[in-house]
Amino acid sequence: MKSAVEKLNPTRVKVTVEVPNEELQPHVDAALKQIGSQIQVPGFRAGKVPNRIIEQRVGKASVMQEAVNEALPEFYGQAIEENDLRPLGQPEVEITTLPLEGEDTFAFTVEVDVRPEFDLPDYDGMAVTVDPLTVTDEDVEQRMTELRERFGTLTGVDRAVQDGDFVSIDLRAEIGGDEVDAVEGISYEVGSGTMLEGMDEALVGLSAGESADFTAPLAGGDQAGSHADCTVTVQSVKVRELPEVDDEFAQLASEFDTAEELRADVTAQAEQAKKFEQGIQARDKVLEQLLEQTEIDLPESIVTAEVDRHLEQEDRLEDDEHRAEVEESTRSALKAQFLLDKLAETEEIEVGQNELVEYLMMQAQQYGMDPNQFAQLVDQQGQIQAMVGEVGRRKALAAVLDKAKVTDTEGTEIDLDDLVPTEDGEDEGGEPAPAEEPTDETESETTTEGGDTAEGESTGAREGEQESTQE
Repeated sequence: MKSAVEKLNPTRVKVTVEVPNEELQPHVDAALKQIGSQIQVPGFRAGKVPNRIIEQRVGKASVMQEAVNEALPEFYGQAIEENDLRPLGQPEVEITTLPLEGEDTFAFTVEVDVRPEFDLPDYDGMAVTVDPLTVTDEDVEQRMTELRERFGTLTGVDRAVQDGDFVSIDLRAEIGGDEVDAVEGISYEVGSGTMLEGMDEALVGLSAGESADFTAPLAGGDQAGSHADCTVTVQSVKVRELPEVDDEFAQLASEFDTAEELRADVTAQAEQAKKFEQGIQARDKVLEQLLEQTEIDLPESIVTAEVDRHLEQEDRLEDDEHRAEVEESTRSALKAQFLLDKLAETEEIEVGQNELVEYLMMQAQQYGMDPNQFAQLVDQQGQIQAMVGEVGRRKALAAVLDKAKVTDTEGTEIDLDDLVPTEDGEDEGGEPAPAEEPTDETESETTTEGGDTAEGESTGAREGEQESTQE
């Protein structure tokens, strides 16, 4: 087999392939055998029909077409490997010669997008500047409030709904007079914006037993994207009462005996979180600087296909303004992907099984799925290799960041190793875990737009909160 490559543009090539008849013959024989097992000829047993009879019955062109369909992937893959090409997207194949009458070669051409070639900038010792480390009293109080909220109690009140209240509601959605979904007795924090658009505004001012109508687009279910006429009815109104920060609370919410010790720990957590933010900022600035210094030609057909796929999912193919936004973000994402892939090759990054498992577990948690079920779904969809690639890109960027010189705007050099918590209990986002969690966490289901349910997203009491019996 012979192959030659013509570069059509920086990201697209045309591959010409010529296959001698003797290399195609095994595929022709296989095609004859396959066709022979499917036809019946009087006087011959099934599968014993001579080749010349088969060709007379179905035609030599049909036999060759069967052989070519079987042989093309093999010869195409061979040509790609021989020419060290890295194709992207679907190839466009044109058969130029079939060995039918006198020809002794099988020839075809393939046009396909390929990964762009480009040079990486010198990134050894790259200098980036980040914001200085500042922990304010507000930062500490915010984290302390978040901890108090985990142990808050909900107490019933006899008044109209206000922003920030917790309500128990019934919700019904109709389209054209037909009910598409209805739920009763679900908990919701007014102002959180986690359910239907416009529901927060409809709830404010209602008292227990009162209802309000509003219109909202559905985000899930069979009617996703359609506007529904919704009715929300308030069953009860509750307010959250937070515990005082005293020694008793410190012993309940943490491993510490005094409020002073708890506050010192929360302050340390706030400082570590700020350090982590510095690390994120340094990482983002390193990538930004790399992209600014690197010229990468993008395959236009891949960009167009990705933009169309995105818009089709949103049913906004005709929205030109949104198309421009999606195209810009798609180009940025593709450029970053190509850059990080090349960095991974240059740094000879390898992805271990434990690293892949850790990434899959993190992704499963973000989607609210069981890790085993998530891994099975990814495998069924053939996305494991894509996950390996994503882990490799993260490691490649980390390798560049490790060589970078990071200072804050005040001129203080930042030790990157000090930005990542090393203590036990680090969460998946990189921030240190909060003080000891309550042991009586409550789990709930919330109804999302369109009637779908999502486990683990509480619309009422947050983790650890108990409802008071006072109504």
